[in-house]
Amino acid sequence: MKQRFEIQNKLQGETLVRKGLMHERSGVKQIKIAPELNVIKIGGHGTIDFGAEVVLPLLDEIGELSKKHQILIATGGGVRVRHIMDIGIDLGMPTGILAELSGTVSEQNAIMVATVMAKYKAVHISNDDLLDIPMLINMGQLPVMRGTPIFGLYETPSPVGPIPQHRTDTGAFLAAEVLGAKRCILVKNVDGLYAENPFMNPDAELIREIKADELLEMNLEDLVLEEKAVEALSNAKNIHEIRIVNGHVRGNIEKALNDENCGTIIRR
Repeated sequence: MKQRFEIQNKLQGETLVRKGLMHERSGVKQIKIAPELNVIKIGGHGTIDFGAEVVLPLLDEIGELSKKHQILIATGGGVRVRHIMDIGIDLGMPTGILAELSGTVSEQNAIMVATVMAKYKAVHISNDDLLDIPMLINMGQLPVMRGTPIFGLYETPSPVGPIPQHRTDTGAFLAAEVLGAKRCILVKNVDGLYAENPFMNPDAELIREIKADELLEMNLEDLVLEEKAVEALSNAKNIHEIRIVNGHVRGNIEKALNDENCGTIIRR
């Protein structure tokens, strides 16, 4: 039988799927590329779609905070994502196509946010520029990118229906994880994670703190963030929590950066 040409290394002959190997390598400490970075994801549906009255004060708040804190802004898509997905689903588009389309909307919002924040030295970057962030921060710039991760056409098929699972909350979290960031903050239009949709039930319970695994076990009908972001948190190596804050309330971003719980904390 023909012999494989091997290169001497510790993984020689491994399939890379053996469970024992995974446990053997689980204790390796990963480098933190930007350990002081705060990834702030601004929702499209919950924030940007409300226009200047909500967006401009929020961006000014973040801009001023960027003078004292290292910040990366990731943007959501919002109402236009819902529109393009509605049409795409009606036309029978595959999940990967829907992911590609929704990413372009998130990109548009990133361009607008970076333009509005030009006075704070904001710069629009693409997903491929992620490793340039430490350099940009050291140059005094404020990077802004789309939250949609770059799965695109290779988006994992969803268990039910065609809607992509990895959207902008997940993308912001994955960026924070790979950079070894200090915090991942999701800016919404509600005060945090509720046991039920607070717009449908005004008496819904606000959950101040919860572990990722506990939240997944609750199997809630509706979540304020993507379930994939919670799943990613439960397996994270660098990020220990996700914070959810109401961006319509002035001062909440600063409180979150100062480790105050002004919304919900989901812990690993």
